[in-house]
Amino acid sequence: MLIDQTGRELPEHKPGNAFKVANLNGGTARHDLAKQWIARPHDQRFLNLDSLFQHTKARADSAVETKLPNRRFELTAPEATSKASMQELGLTFGGKEFAMSNWAFGQLCGLTKSPAGFMRELPSQLVSDTLNYRLAVRKSEEIKAYSSGNELLAITGPDYGRIFDHDVVKAVQEFTETSQHNWKIPGVMDWSTMIYDPKSPVTKDTTTLFASDRDVFMFMVDDLNPIEVGRTKDGSPDLMFRGFYVTNSEVGASALKLAAFYLRAVCCNRIMWGVEGFEEMTIRHTRYAPERFMEMARPALNSFASGSSLKLREGVARAKAAKVADNDDDAIEFLQNRKFSKSKAAEILAAVENEEGRKARTAWDMAQGITALARSIPYNDERVAMETEGRRILDKAAA
Repeated sequence: MLIDQTGRELPEHKPGNAFKVANLNGGTARHDLAKQWIARPHDQRFLNLDSLFQHTKARADSAVETKLPNRRFELTAPEATSKASMQELGLTFGGKEFAMSNWAFGQLCGLTKSPAGFMRELPSQLVSDTLNYRLAVRKSEEIKAYSSGNELLAITGPDYGRIFDHDVVKAVQEFTETSQHNWKIPGVMDWSTMIYDPKSPVTKDTTTLFASDRDVFMFMVDDLNPIEVGRTKDGSPDLMFRGFYVTNSEVGASALKLAAFYLRAVCCNRIMWGVEGFEEMTIRHTRYAPERFMEMARPALNSFASGSSLKLREGVARAKAAKVADNDDDAIEFLQNRKFSKSKAAEILAAVENEEGRKARTAWDMAQGITALARSIPYNDERVAMETEGRRILDKAAA
């Protein structure tokens, strides 16, 4: 039986059960998922991978890629007879005229080295003349147009390697179906009780599977099998679970990104709390991107999933055992050697005492104090730089 400092019995956690988040401020809080969740309307939200795959596959099946020399593309605009006519612009190729999406227009401007923001302010007749001229004087090369019906979805150069969104979804499907872990849409933490329920119902309001006409984003966790990495100062178990997200855009709005990490909770606003060991892989849509996706992204997911939980626990244990200071003066010197000022070092030590209930003496203590102090920094660049230094200390000790 486990007893906390107030005499309250602490039951052992069983896989699949709801559990108390005892160390919410451990690690870092990340908003990668929250930003997606806030921005997505209901028609971009999906309740399972099957429906997400069907949507992205149907979207790709209705699209066609056309490869033509740049001089075979022509901007068209009607005679300027009204204000509305001065905003009409099309692109003709292959004997057909297409309306351009806002994204495709920006890509075309990029290909012709034209400032997209400025071009959007001009009458379409001027835009047409300018871009036609730039296409004509551009060195001869093949351009890839990606269209659906009468709409141009994307237009890219010859070295663009399209990774289809549905192929990425399919890879995640195959990975989750064959994995030893129970990958799923995350549950929800109740702020009033600090209880995280991994079996909270999946709805359009809680889902973490998204797709628009330009991209796909998938966030999944194995929160049914949390890993105990230690105890908090009141004796409560410090539980973490695996998570990953994958994002891609077949029209080139973003690269393929795969991120894997451990976290302690996801709240109703889909903020990731207590994140540790965050790693990200990016595959740009270059000529060999589809092959690199097969060679790198899939094995990376499998490696992360098959990694023993002992690796995380052992790394934490090593960091907690790695003594870096015998007293406060040594601790301040340790931090100053890592480019922290004396005053910042003192704040870090105070943060450790306040949150951990002990003096900062180990690599683990230093990393926890740094991330605690970073949470109070309003400027993103400075905050990320501080969190990165904390991660370096932890990684070095845990290696």
